[in-house]
Amino acid sequence: MNPYEWSLDWDSAVVLPALALGYAVLAWRYRPGRRKLAAFAAAEVLLLAVLVTPVETIALHYLLTAHLLQNVVLAEWAPALVLLSLPHNLGRKLERVRAVRLLTHPFVALPLWLGSAYGWHIPRVYDAALAHQGSILHLEHASFFATGVLLWWPVLHGSLSDGGKALYVFAAFVLASPLGLLLALLPTTVYSFYEQAPHLWGLGHLTDQQIAGVTMAAEQAIVFFAVFAVFLSRFLRTEGLAGTYRRQ
Repeated sequence: MNPYEWSLDWDSAVVLPALALGYAVLAWRYRPGRRKLAAFAAAEVLLLAVLVTPVETIALHYLLTAHLLQNVVLAEWAPALVLLSLPHNLGRKLERVRAVRLLTHPFVALPLWLGSAYGWHIPRVYDAALAHQGSILHLEHASFFATGVLLWWPVLHGSLSDGGKALYVFAAFVLASPLGLLLALLPTTVYSFYEQAPHLWGLGHLTDQQIAGVTMAAEQAIVFFAVFAVFLSRFLRTEGLAGTYRRQ
């Protein structure tokens, strides 16, 4: 297979247009501002980039690095942008739904996200998804995106304080980072699918796995630390102002 082929499957041909149509209906009703529209557009562009462009072909036939990049977009970046695009009044309405409150509770959302991340990266499960690039792979993608939405909800629409959000994001990073570090440090390859895949760009299979692990760990360090720093600074600023008022 040509590694530079573009792809069009169920994810990109049905789900992405449906997501865009659903947001268009919400936008017509709730009138989100330009920043929220831009956030949704960015999410759609990222999803198209990893599901339609040659990134998809390389991920599913050649390189683990490309597949982990695809997973990061599906499980972290795109869900965060979609939630950023939701109008606040819609978020408040959804918060009143009991099932939403349950699933987005930090002690539920974070374990579900971690379970999805670690569960799908078990070698036998990962290889099975790649060997059956239909139902199982679509289930993997849906799982990543859905649990990604749950992960970011307490941060972007939940009722946690800024300090609570900082601790939550820090916990997510600490608990998720071993996965990428493990892939980077293991002396042998762990996924038989990629052991049998054709070489691309002169990368050996172990080198590909090491690059994938380092990239995943670095991405999480940057993204989660940036969000952690934002909410920690807000918390410290609020506490500083509160201390000033108390002294007065």
